[in-house]
Amino acid sequence: MATQIPVETAPDRPNNGFTITQVTVADGPALAATNIPAFWADPHWRLDWRHRTLEYHISQVALRYPRTLLRNRTTARHQKAVDTATGEILGYARWTIPEPYATVNTAGDHQGDGSPAWPEAQVPAVSAEEEAEISRVADTAVWDPDSTSDPLQDAIREIKDELLARKPYMSRVPSISYLYFSRSRTQTGEFVMSLRKYRVCLPSRTVLDYLAVHPKHQRRGIATALVRSGMQQAEKLGLDIFVHAMKPGVPVYQRLGFRLERELTQDDSQYGGPGLFTDYFMIYSQPDSPANGNQVAN
Repeated sequence: MATQIPVETAPDRPNNGFTITQVTVADGPALAATNIPAFWADPHWRLDWRHRTLEYHISQVALRYPRTLLRNRTTARHQKAVDTATGEILGYARWTIPEPYATVNTAGDHQGDGSPAWPEAQVPAVSAEEEAEISRVADTAVWDPDSTSDPLQDAIREIKDELLARKPYMSRVPSISYLYFSRSRTQTGEFVMSLRKYRVCLPSRTVLDYLAVHPKHQRRGIATALVRSGMQQAEKLGLDIFVHAMKPGVPVYQRLGFRLERELTQDDSQYGGPGLFTDYFMIYSQPDSPANGNQVAN
């Protein structure tokens, strides 16, 4: 499934009544209720779950979310936007920090003595017993994406691999693979389950790999605030940022200093989708970064 990022396009507004704070495993159900509706509005993204209702998919994602939050704790960072009056979660961002930069020592360099970089965005660990129970609950979730349109992801992954590998201190991007069951429709209309492998590249720059704001809370500057929070940390670490964006988010990222590196337009009508859609691949370079020879101002 493509990583897509729906964000609002309104400028920042003062006194907008939310704070950016740490995520815990207890936030799992609320994050599902916030994030999935943001993506569900996109008919191209929804192809993978065309056989499920929004309410049902939220219920199953809620079962899996705590385990997802504990995954890759060394390099993953999570933040949520919370309404200061009601405590409701309004938006969420997940970042990936390159492993050599995920820990710092007291001198402030990136040699890694075990102290996490950006600790306030690291999901707190739980006990072994709690983690076992979280995993047990996650295993009960129904996770059967319709893989009919999966071929569209090949070109997207190729571009992401190329851009993430384009870094002076990294000659290549290592990867890890996940196995999962997917659901697809045959030419006779029957559904079949198959075991598939998904390869994930390990980045050489900071990656904003998930950003969502609930539709009813968009245009309040929430996504902008979440992105800026991560940008501040990337600046401290001296890291550029990569993001794979949807069309509505492009103006937001451009306003924050990201440049459009590549775009890809495909047609999903042959897989039952509405037609043409475009993915945007964007990079923010630190002002003193030699990458691509550009300096980008905020």
